Amino acid sequence: MNNLKLLFGKGNSIGQYGMIIALVVLLALFSFTTNGLILEPTNVINLFLQYSYILILALGMVMVIIAGHIDLSVGSVAAVVGIVVAQSMAVWHFPVWAAIILGLAIGALIGAWQGFWVAFVKVPAFIVTLAGQLIFRGANQIIGSSTSVPVPDEYTPIGAGFLGDFGPDFGFSNGTLIIGLATIAALIIIEARGRARRKKMQAEVPPLWVSIVRTGILVAVTLFATYLFAAGPVGTSVPIVAIILGVLTIIYGFVTKNTIFGRQVYAVGGNANAAVLSGVSAKKVNFFVMMNMSVLAAIAGMVFVAYSGASGPADGTGWELDAIAAVFVGGAAVAGGVGTISGSIIGGLVMALLSNGLQLMGLESNRVQIIRGLVLLVAVAFDVYSKSQGRPSLIGGMMRQFQRKDTEQNTVSAQQPRSIEDQPDKVTLP
Repeated sequence: MNNLKLLFGKGNSIGQYGMIIALVVLLALFSFTTNGLILEPTNVINLFLQYSYILILALGMVMVIIAGHIDLSVGSVAAVVGIVVAQSMAVWHFPVWAAIILGLAIGALIGAWQGFWVAFVKVPAFIVTLAGQLIFRGANQIIGSSTSVPVPDEYTPIGAGFLGDFGPDFGFSNGTLIIGLATIAALIIIEARGRARRKKMQAEVPPLWVSIVRTGILVAVTLFATYLFAAGPVGTSVPIVAIILGVLTIIYGFVTKNTIFGRQVYAVGGNANAAVLSGVSAKKVNFFVMMNMSVLAAIAGMVFVAYSGASGPADGTGWELDAIAAVFVGGAAVAGGVGTISGSIIGGLVMALLSNGLQLMGLESNRVQIIRGLVLLVAVAFDVYSKSQGRPSLIGGMMRQFQRKDTEQNTVSAQQPRSIEDQPDKVTLP
């Protein structure tokens, strides 16, 4: 039994991977109810084309929520960046690369603006981003005169294009097959290096069969996904936006798990007072978290405009709610301090798969919204119940290394001040 637990991670149980199990169950259920349509290569490819921008937003939103904030402006930020980028190419005749740089710069400036109010003026992020939602939605309407602005064909591949094919015709996309094989090789290398590192550090090494089974499951999932993307209609393969999403996921997964800044985000969200006492600059963390969110919103907006072929006045409406739902369904804690990049991606896939499967079953969009709302409510309620019973929260349990022991919490709470409003950025402890 102990070895079986190691398969899912030491100290964790199958129940803490509830969203992964839910994803598998949904796939099986919709495969039956839609006669396999849910897993048709064409449907899977379209699913990523249609929902990748929400998953990109979830990457930034999870860091905002871990830090203890919320961002209600991401849809409006994406919309205003989208209209400026479209205008820059259609009206001002910017080249594609210059328009993309302009969009990223606008996203960074908006993020710096909102981060300043949150981090240094200490206005709650809920209020700042609610104001931003109104401001940038109005800016979108003014800049675009409440009309759609088309983008040139050379820009659309970013959101609607596919990895180009090459070589002999085997009936599959060769480029997709290469990416799949490279991913499998990376999974095997990562597992092998992890075992070697544990041996070198004289740490506990799980039995070999655990590594083989765990890696085998990941390899099987990768092979299946590679087949779905490679077996699509002629001219399709892995969407370019899916590659962008994959690269961003790897980068942000590394940042949150393996960098000082990532650990500081968890520290500020878990206990801001203790973080300040330990030398963390809460102001800088909050500033960069908010700015990063707006940059990702800019990317999502540009991707959506490329997918749609034009920037419209209704772009971005409700996106913030979809991103927030993905993060909470993926196991993030409402109070902050808990959440993962992988969990948010899984949560986003669950919500996307739920919508797609219900639509394939012929349900009306209004009923689909009701069911999605109920799923979000149940997921968060179960998370709250699990923590009230002393159990880690769903996928949030994957971040147990960030949880403090009771004795450490008691020691810190006895020393920490009641407020950090007047605390300096860094405090040197004797």
